[in-house]
Amino acid sequence: MSSMEAPSRARPDDARFVVRRMTPPEVQIALDWAAAEGWNPGLDDARAFFAADPQGFFIGTWDGEPIGCISAVAYDDAFGFIGLYIMRSGWRGRGFGIRLWNEGMAYLGARNIGLDGVVAQQANYRKSGFVLAGRNVRYEGVARTSVDPVQTTLTLADAADVPFATLLDYDTGVFACRRAAFLRDWLTLPHACARVALSGNTVRGFGVIRRCARGYKIGPLFADDSPAAHALYRALVAEVAGETVFLDVPESNPAAVALAVGHGMTSVFETARMYTRGVPEVPLARVFGVTTFELG
Repeated sequence: MSSMEAPSRARPDDARFVVRRMTPPEVQIALDWAAAEGWNPGLDDARAFFAADPQGFFIGTWDGEPIGCISAVAYDDAFGFIGLYIMRSGWRGRGFGIRLWNEGMAYLGARNIGLDGVVAQQANYRKSGFVLAGRNVRYEGVARTSVDPVQTTLTLADAADVPFATLLDYDTGVFACRRAAFLRDWLTLPHACARVALSGNTVRGFGVIRRCARGYKIGPLFADDSPAAHALYRALVAEVAGETVFLDVPESNPAAVALAVGHGMTSVFETARMYTRGVPEVPLARVFGVTTFELG
């Protein structure tokens, strides 16, 4: 996710400011900064984020001290995603952010690039070639299963009991591209639970809930229809009953909004999902919860 002002023009270089690729431990530094900004990342996101693209995380240092960062994850040759765009307080407005931005954008090159940015900065992101696709809304509530369940014949299984290749195929049909390295780690995060909705041996949806800086976040929540999504939601929140939970919902999927509201959740934040080369052919009717604002 990106909250700082989108870049509009470059400023003079300063040799004391250096942009380089992050080491694996430095991804956690970026997530700690994101938590301080109020973005509420998962406690264990760093491993899966880095696995998505070890070359796609950049840190800016002043005399060796980290002061800014950006992620520019290249999932494949055609699709990438910008996130974790942060300059530390006291270092903003000096032209360092544009250097981080340019490094990330240059790395992603001609790919279709997505981001979840603060809504108020849409005009600035447009200057860098991004076009609005829609809003993603963060909902917050308390994990409870007292809501009357939707009748369904589906069975629910642990993700570990379903072949990874089967889950990857389902994910690829809902996400903008194939993301095997990321998904393999995401499904096995510590302090997380992954559930799959099945009709016989056919996957009808899956979801992950993970521990965050505050409460727990569900993402993704992918399902063929509302009954499958509701069944998965109930199974996931049952693991953390009574805790605060979050779900990031694409506003353009009314069934996803209805799920969040029906489970007593309220909207607390929103982002502008934008792309540089058009909206990917993603079936938003099956997206009941975005995986992560940082990586799409």
